[in-house]
Amino acid sequence: MIAGKWLAPRDPDAQDPGLSVTMPGQGHLLGTDQLGRDVFSQLLAGTAAAVIGPLAVALGCVLIGVSLGMAAAYFGGVVDTLVNRLADLVYALPALLIAIVVVGVVGGGYWISVGLLVVLSVPAQIRLCRSAAMVQVRLPYVDAARTAGLSPMRTMVRHVLPNILPIVVTTFLLDFVSTLIAMAALSFLGVTGAAGNPDWGTMLANGQPLVAQNPWLSITPAVLIIATAASATLLGDTAHEWLTNKGTAR
Repeated sequence: MIAGKWLAPRDPDAQDPGLSVTMPGQGHLLGTDQLGRDVFSQLLAGTAAAVIGPLAVALGCVLIGVSLGMAAAYFGGVVDTLVNRLADLVYALPALLIAIVVVGVVGGGYWISVGLLVVLSVPAQIRLCRSAAMVQVRLPYVDAARTAGLSPMRTMVRHVLPNILPIVVTTFLLDFVSTLIAMAALSFLGVTGAAGNPDWGTMLANGQPLVAQNPWLSITPAVLIIATAASATLLGDTAHEWLTNKGTAR
């Protein structure tokens, strides 16, 4: 998917005013847009912007959320209080509205929106990982690790993390889905987008006024957004079940 721009049958940026807003056919599988660009090629090229950003946000949330969540659960006390207060503060903010305002003021930027969504999305990851790790740190094997002189880092990484992995993987994919939809919404509203590259949200917005002439302009990016989100959700459910069963069997 990420290599879609190189797999596209035509140059996604090539314009042909003589073929403006055509239906599928005439050598164009899904027709053309207002500028005569091939819709199918634009969709393939747009997969990079649609997938890379959400993956980056989900990865950032996991790295920060797991680290802070496990630390809060393991050390407790002041560390737990500070992490919880910080997470509660950010969690109370309306994420999408804040993203629209900040990106609009700073200037539309793809990676600015990615960084902002990491900050606004990570509290949920912290809460879930803290709750899962809290159960684990109360079990005898953690006390045994402490008695054996294992460092907190080694105890958390080698013993606690594998036992909360099903939650981590599931929330990673849920973060991916929510960010995919959020970034599509931001580009649909014209707040941000991948500079110089097609974007599913922008394609959806551009095709909306021309639904009667070529419905594929709006239908295809909408279907791809929904299909990608649904696939990631199903993958998360499957991975959670498999990892849980594997842990139980072990």
